[in-house]
Amino acid sequence: MQIYKVGGAVRDRLLGIPVTDIDWVVVGASAEEMLAKGYRPVGADFPVFLHPKTGEEYALARTERKSGRGYGGFTFHASPDVTLEEDLIRRDLTINAMAEDEQQNLTDPYHGLQDLQDRVLRHVSPAFAEDPLRVLRVARFAARYAGLGFTVAPETLELMRQLSDSGELQALTAERSWKEISRALMEDQPQVFIEVLRECGALKVLMPEVDVLFGVPQPEAHHPEIDTGVHTLSVLQQCASHKLPLTVRWACLLHDLGKGLTPTAEWPRHIAHEHAGLKLIKAVNERFKAPKDCQELALLVGQYHTHGHRALELKPSTLLELLQSFDVYRRPQRFEEFIAACEMDARGRKGLEQRSYPQSEYLRGAATAARSVAVQPLLEQGFKGPELGEAIKRERLMALKTYKELAAT
Repeated sequence: MQIYKVGGAVRDRLLGIPVTDIDWVVVGASAEEMLAKGYRPVGADFPVFLHPKTGEEYALARTERKSGRGYGGFTFHASPDVTLEEDLIRRDLTINAMAEDEQQNLTDPYHGLQDLQDRVLRHVSPAFAEDPLRVLRVARFAARYAGLGFTVAPETLELMRQLSDSGELQALTAERSWKEISRALMEDQPQVFIEVLRECGALKVLMPEVDVLFGVPQPEAHHPEIDTGVHTLSVLQQCASHKLPLTVRWACLLHDLGKGLTPTAEWPRHIAHEHAGLKLIKAVNERFKAPKDCQELALLVGQYHTHGHRALELKPSTLLELLQSFDVYRRPQRFEEFIAACEMDARGRKGLEQRSYPQSEYLRGAATAARSVAVQPLLEQGFKGPELGEAIKRERLMALKTYKELAAT
């Protein structure tokens, strides 16, 4: 029985970056032996065990064979006679197919160290094409390591194209897809994830609503980059540089989907694209079963981001409607995330990345003004039921009128 550290822990140690997760593979052991040593079984599909003291996962070395469509369409074989090399060859990329023993002696049968040094993401074997999820995984690794100069090997990109064309991507479950998408959006360069998906043809399969934005022009006066798809990537990049949460990044990815529906005769203007995009945002939300907070913010940002840009011009009544839509009284954080998304949208434009965005403070001040209206005095005046609601609304409107007048001076 031999135990090896494998995959990401080896890769990241060799890259000199912090190791977060450690995976172990056990060669020459049976499930019965693992149980006898106190390991606790957790794997339903294949033998994975938890260490009796550390709780870390230890998997028996195994081989796999394609037996059906999608991520789950595999049969696994784990036994004491499966070698380390056989276990490593089923992995996705060469840089993830290295192992080391307790003395940090490296086992590298597929030249992962060389690809690590050359900054190349390369598939281990043709079996790569048997698992459609790997298209998303490679794009995610590209986003993670782009800052270190990594690129996808041409032959790997070609396999990803073949997978995208094969219809296999449609066999992916929403849950598995969302796990990769959400992790990729939280990388340092999430725009690279979208770029790689687009380059291999996967974006038009997974998110055709985003794919069609490339080549759609916008008015140069507001968007020096012109192309809507390029703008979307720039907004994502801004999100990452400002360390914003997943909710904001997801909303920013989808905020301009309505522009993909604009008739070409109306280009480069996109009148009412905010409303037109809502059905598309809803469709993408549902396709990947995005978490509720991501879904809600994406729809709100899609509908109201231009309100955010015009905040200083909005009438007090429109401003009040905006605040009500976000329920700023009970959910102030969601409005903060909306403001952040609007600011990233404004900064995700060529040459305007450092522009000031006074709308942020103005919107925060408006929310504070509306929230400052006290309910108790209105109750003491005898208001109740629907009349109380109208009285609160009137008071908030007055507070916003006063706020707007003061801000103008």
